[in-house]
Amino acid sequence: MVSRQTSRLAENLAAAIEDNNDPETVRAGAPAYLIMIDGLIHGEPQNEALLRAGANIYSAYANVFITSPLRRQRLTDTAMRYAERALCLREASLCQARQIRFQEYQRRLDGLRPDSVASLYTLAVSWAGWIQARRSDWQAMAQLPQVEVSLKRVLELNERHRQGGAHLYLGALNALRPQALGGNPEISRFHFERAIRLSGGHNLMAKVMFAKGYARLVFNRTLHDRLLTEVLQSDPTSEGFTLMNILAQQQAKALLAESDEYF
Repeated sequence: MVSRQTSRLAENLAAAIEDNNDPETVRAGAPAYLIMIDGLIHGEPQNEALLRAGANIYSAYANVFITSPLRRQRLTDTAMRYAERALCLREASLCQARQIRFQEYQRRLDGLRPDSVASLYTLAVSWAGWIQARRSDWQAMAQLPQVEVSLKRVLELNERHRQGGAHLYLGALNALRPQALGGNPEISRFHFERAIRLSGGHNLMAKVMFAKGYARLVFNRTLHDRLLTEVLQSDPTSEGFTLMNILAQQQAKALLAESDEYF
C-alpha cells in the first residue's frame, strides 16, 4: 500500500509539471523535485513506476531547461540509469540495455509484452536525450539504431501510448538523420502527422517539430508557416501537454519570425 501511494505521488507530481502553464516556475522548482524523487527511489529501489518517473523528469528537465553541456550530460546519465533499471525490473533480458549489441538487443525486444510499453518508452526517450546531450560523440550517436528499434517496438505493442509519443520521436529521427544514414523525409512526415492525429491535435510541439524538422528540410514554406500559425492560434491548455505547448508556442513564434530569411 505504501509503495502504491509513493508511486501515485510521483505520478501526480509529474502530471502537475506537465500541466503547469508557467515554464519559469517549472525551471525554478524542478530541482527540488529531482532531489525528492532521488530520495523516494533510494527508499524503494525496486519500484518500477518511481524509476520511470525519475527518468522522465531528469531527461525532460535536462533537455528543455539546461544549457550547460556538462550539466546536461550528468542529468541525462541519471535519467538513463533510472530508465534502464525500470525496464530491467520488467524484463530481465534487457538489463544494462546499452551493453547489448544491436542485433541481440533487437531480438530481445521481440519478446516484450504489452505491459512493458511504459518502461520501454521511457528508456527510448531517455536514451534519445542522453545521445542528444552527447551529439558530438560518435560513439553515442552510434546508439541511435537502438533508440529507433525501441520506439518501433513501442508502436507495435501500443501505438497510442502517450498519445502517439513514439511517432513524434521517430519523426524527429528521420528528419535529422541524413538519407545516407537511413533518414527519410517522407517517413518523417508520416510519423509527425500520426503523432498529431493520435494526440487529437493537442500536442503543439509535434507541429513545431514537423515544421522545423520536415517542412524546412524539404523547403515547403506553405506547410511550415501554416503549422506554426496553427500553433500560435491554439489554446495551449491541454491535459498532459500544457507546459510543452507553451514552450512550443515560444519556439513557433521564433521560427515564424525567421521564415523570410530561411526560405
